[in-house]
Parts: sequence; structure tokens; C-alpha cells
Amino acid sequence: MKTLDPRGFGLVCATGAVVVGLVVAGCANRVDGTANPNTADLAAYKTEAAASSAAATSSKRAAAQDKAISTNCSQFPTTTGVGVSKYNEFVDAHDANAPDYAAKRELAVSTLDDAANKVESGLNNAKDVMPPDLAAKFTDYVTAARALSAETRKMTYTAPVGPLNDASRRVNDARNAVREACPKR
Repeated sequence: MKTLDPRGFGLVCATGAVVVGLVVAGCANRVDGTANPNTADLAAYKTEAAASSAAATSSKRAAAQDKAISTNCSQFPTTTGVGVSKYNEFVDAHDANAPDYAAKRELAVSTLDDAANKVESGLNNAKDVMPPDLAAKFTDYVTAARALSAETRKMTYTAPVGPLNDASRRVNDARNAVREACPKR
């Protein structure tokens, strides 16, 4: 039995590969023209990509809106509740002609102003994503709290209480409107 000569076998394989390559190259046809995408497939792809992008943008906006609502609504009762407490302490001191009446008046004024500023700041941070109807309710509270602060600042023992009571009612109405508009937790 004769063994294969490795050089001869390698030469036969190499020659075979060259022949197969020439046959394949000789059978190839060249197509003239310019390669273009399938317009129907391209249009479908663009539509799908645009829809996907719009859905992602919409989803991000909805998440940002949910966060803005949650953040502002969850802080609102605490932020404004302090103003209500300090205002009520002032009213009690006024009604009792208490010696610390003026100090409680000033504390009520600064607390109401602080609450209005905090609510306004939260609203400004969320202005692009907050629903307009809820934003309007927060704005109404800010306006009412500042008006109550101004009326409180004017109060003396002899000042008429009608404007103060009206301003207090507007703050209560505005607070209730925000609380009712905010999602329940």
C-alpha cells in the first residue's frame, strides 16, 4: 500500500480550489443600476420608528407628570398646614387680646408667605409637566395665601375683621380645591 504524498495531495487540493473559484466567478452576472431600498419596507420602518419614538416620549412625559403631581400633592398638606396652624394661633391671640398678639401675627404672616413660596416653587419646578387645571388650583392657593398674609399684616386690635375673614375663607377654599384635585393616597 502506497502512502499519500502530502505535497502532491496539497497541490491537488489547491488546484481544485482555484478551479471552483474560477467556475463560480465565471457564472456570476453583474447587475447594472443603483442599489435602492424597498420603498414600501422603508416607509413601514420609518412609521414604526416614529411611533416607537412617540410612545417613548409620551411615556417619559407621563412619568414626569405623575412625579410632579405626586411631589406637589404630597407636600401640600404639610407645607400649608403649618400656615393654617400659625394663623389660627394668631386669631386666638387676637380674640383674647393676648400680650403676644403682635409676635403671633408676624409669625403667621411669615409662615403664610413661606407656604406660598414653597408651593409656588414646587409648581415652577413642574410647570412643563403639571396638568393646567391642577396648576391653576395651586396658583389660586398661592394668591390666596399671599392675600391672607397681607390682611393679617394689617390687623390691629381695632381693625375690622371682615377683610381678614374673607381672605381666610379664600385660602380655605383654595386649599380644599387643591386637596380635592390631588389624587388620593
